[in-house]
Amino acid sequence: MDHTSARALLRQLFDVGLRAADPRAVLAKHLPAPPEAPGRVLVLGAGKASALMAAALEEAWPEVPLSGLVVTRYGHAVPTRRIEIVEASHPVPDAAGEAAARRMLSLCHDLTERDLVLFLASGGGSALLALPAEGLTLEDKQAVNRALLASGATIGDMNIVRKHLSAIKGGRLAAACHPARVVTLAISDVPGDDPGTIASGPTVPEPAGFAEARAILKRFGIALPPAVARHLDAAAEEVPKPGDPRLAGAEFRMIATPMMALQAVAKAAAAKGYTPMILGDALEGEARELGTVLAGIARSIATHGIPAPTPCILLSGGEATVTIRHAKPGRGGRNTEALLGFTLACAGRDGVWALMGDTDGIDGVDEAAGALATPDTLARARALGLDPREALSAHDATGLFAALGDLVVTGPTLTNVNDLRIVLVA
Repeated sequence: MDHTSARALLRQLFDVGLRAADPRAVLAKHLPAPPEAPGRVLVLGAGKASALMAAALEEAWPEVPLSGLVVTRYGHAVPTRRIEIVEASHPVPDAAGEAAARRMLSLCHDLTERDLVLFLASGGGSALLALPAEGLTLEDKQAVNRALLASGATIGDMNIVRKHLSAIKGGRLAAACHPARVVTLAISDVPGDDPGTIASGPTVPEPAGFAEARAILKRFGIALPPAVARHLDAAAEEVPKPGDPRLAGAEFRMIATPMMALQAVAKAAAAKGYTPMILGDALEGEARELGTVLAGIARSIATHGIPAPTPCILLSGGEATVTIRHAKPGRGGRNTEALLGFTLACAGRDGVWALMGDTDGIDGVDEAAGALATPDTLARARALGLDPREALSAHDATGLFAALGDLVVTGPTLTNVNDLRIVLVA
């Protein structure tokens, strides 16, 4: 296969994965029946996909009276007529997210058992709903969030901490909506599709407690602002736990997941004559090391036809982590770092190409969703005077792929089912 055809195939398959997670294609079939008058429909939501989800809801229910508030990332808003869209900061929360969360809680105060609350949840919602618990400030939450992002902690660990510093996460929003019926429509961006992890579960009870949150922070050696340390030690008000009667009627419906996207890509690959192999939708670990493992599988296929015959498409999802080890890190994200680790481990092996990208269109930096690697990536980089190993060490994988013209640029996709890694072995 020539380079041009391989590049085109990889990008086509990546776009198939994005379409499988488009709210306009998947949301309507998961909607509950609207309430009978005088019941109302209140729409709340948070996440990178929440604005497009709100627009898809308005399209699906053109005659149903709707009102509400959804918060999304800056640059991710879309036009809506009945549901208000506001923008806030991600991944580090800001005052706009705090104000949006406060307003959401205020909208829940006069709900009755006749009313329906639709909560539109997607990746990024945790940072966008930034309402600190009593006694904490937004600056306290920002400091802890920055430290967690640089620590190598998993998204699950980060969200347990966030819930215990919040006045709205971890089931608190659903509790505030009681006695109304609450139905959450979610696009999953987390390994395992845990409802309590998506957007830190504002409508989902949380079994973990303050002790677990303290243990996570201790394990990663995170220095805490004094007010945060006092709050965690006091453990004055636990988040709603499983069995809480205020959440008894809450429903959770998954409308798009990483596995759904992988299965759509696998079907498209098979239709083109390639053997698809889904390695999993929840691959985690250090990004560069994950790339090395994927390269080992690709080399085995190229050499031995094991665990799949060529031509083959290897697919995986999940969320790798990047532990910052460089004093002045360059431009990079978990997908470009995994891809550079993959490329170095492949060492220029003929017949192996890969595309790794974040389905939200932003891999650590706004300029790209990820990047594409070819058998001659290392040779082209060195011809430009670039040192791929030094770029990996400096967390500057995006800079290297940008210099080669191999970034994958989609712009904000307005959805998010986590990372999508596609390896072609021809």
